[in-house]
Amino acid sequence: MSKTDKPLRSRQWYEGNGKSAFMHRSWMKNQGMPDDVFDGRPIIGICNTWSEMTPCNAHLRDLAEKVKFGVYEAGGFPVEFPVLSPSESQSRPTAMLYRNLAAMDVEESIRSYPIDGVVLMAGCDKTTPSLVMGAASCDLPAILVSGGPMLNGVVKGERVGSGTAVFRWVEELNAGTMSQADFLAAEAGHSRSAGSCMTMGTASTMAAMVEALGLGLFQNAAIPAVDSRRKQLSQMAGREIVGLAKNRVDISSILTREAFENAIRVNAAIGGSTNAVLHLIAIARRIGVELTLDDWDRLGRDVPTIVDLMPSGRFLMEDFYYAGGLPVVMRALGERGLLHRDAITVTGQTVWEQVRDAEVYDKEVIRNWDNPIREQGGIAVLRGNLAPRGAVLKPSAASPNLFKHRGKAVVFSSIEDYYKRINAADLDVDENSILVLQNCGPKGYPGMAEVGNMGLPKKLLEKGVRDMIRISDARMSGTAYGTVILHVAPEAAEGGPLAFVRNGDWIDVDIEARTLHLDVSDAELARRSEGFEPQLPPINSGYQRLYRSHVEQADLGCDFDFADESRPLSVQRISH
Repeated sequence: MSKTDKPLRSRQWYEGNGKSAFMHRSWMKNQGMPDDVFDGRPIIGICNTWSEMTPCNAHLRDLAEKVKFGVYEAGGFPVEFPVLSPSESQSRPTAMLYRNLAAMDVEESIRSYPIDGVVLMAGCDKTTPSLVMGAASCDLPAILVSGGPMLNGVVKGERVGSGTAVFRWVEELNAGTMSQADFLAAEAGHSRSAGSCMTMGTASTMAAMVEALGLGLFQNAAIPAVDSRRKQLSQMAGREIVGLAKNRVDISSILTREAFENAIRVNAAIGGSTNAVLHLIAIARRIGVELTLDDWDRLGRDVPTIVDLMPSGRFLMEDFYYAGGLPVVMRALGERGLLHRDAITVTGQTVWEQVRDAEVYDKEVIRNWDNPIREQGGIAVLRGNLAPRGAVLKPSAASPNLFKHRGKAVVFSSIEDYYKRINAADLDVDENSILVLQNCGPKGYPGMAEVGNMGLPKKLLEKGVRDMIRISDARMSGTAYGTVILHVAPEAAEGGPLAFVRNGDWIDVDIEARTLHLDVSDAELARRSEGFEPQLPPINSGYQRLYRSHVEQADLGCDFDFADESRPLSVQRISH
């Protein structure tokens, strides 16, 4: 029996004249639903991370209404439901702590509700991966609609990027080259419309990953949040999901190995966030696709970064859309044999059918292949005795003069220790030092906060120093920049070698050779590790206890170790 011969999943709730069907239909009718919405048409869930505490997603309620129009037009019945919405700018201690919780919420909501397909509404950094992770574990038809980026930031006539500008302004403030009044006056121009960060930060990167994977519609990544075409895209997504549900085109048909390889190369070409590494590995593991750090390094290494966007370049997402958007980038990859052209998208078309006619309108923003901002983009995966299971760095945001460097470690045992000592007059540090931050990984923070791009010591900023090598088991914001080595695995709290770095140890970094070496003997490291006890913050909730007990390391995507157990249980299987 083909998939289309199977009855819609929702019929198990609403079909027939028995007691259960009566009650399911009756309670839905208290909202004014007419009889014929239960006549066998697909029931489409709209999984919405709208929240006023997640500013990037605060406009998703309006977009959900456009999705509903599209569903109705195509003959489906839309039902909206909320899920947890981790906020990058408001959630403490870090939104990453709650990505897996949101994924669980999404998964269990989908499993428990009578829906035949789902439109995922996301925007802020962790909402996109959590929704895709949850839907992937259920394996039913799905489309993701991103909320879109904010309009360009403008401060005193200067184009400024959300996040990226803040990091620069703080350095200027500390260096004494920016006044406190000017710093505070910049707030309004920094975030001046609905939407997510308009730099190529994690939110824009993940929206691009959705489009590259084929899980979002054409131009999903770049249409500004307040542009009317974002509403058009939402309505079209509502139409498309009905067809996917009728034809039982599950998310596993879209999220193939080829789709993930396309996304990795796209990430290199756009100068995407290092956070995408964690999220795509976690999504792939949910859907049963093997994806590793080595895949990220191998597939992205020789792809040039051709999108000139902050934090790697000069422009912003609004400019990117007007220049032609992600389809132009994917066409450039496809013309050079770096795209699996036959990968299927949620429209039913192949990737190549979607992008082959894309036109570029501004070659300053989307550069020619032979005029990139970095000849080698992608994500560099470094290994060595300091990171046996790998660490990552974004070459397009780093300083080329630091690609090969040897320096003495200046060690901070926690982020609190860093804040206490970084600007101390007696801190033994110079421009050749390497800042090392411990105990900020998945278990050590907990949640692996975006603190890896440590601000530089004030006394060096005052001398004009603007970049140094920084190493940690933490993450950094996709809006940030600098020669920052992140996601060191195993983390310090797991007893990884990072825990045993001491002030004054020599560290060798060679990005081209992909090595990260602590110049300390194995015997000395073994001596330092004797009697090791992890430095862990107190647990403040039952969920934090669950998280710390089951979260995996960065090289495995920081998902829960038990998530794989649910992977074989598709929606179709649990419905019978």
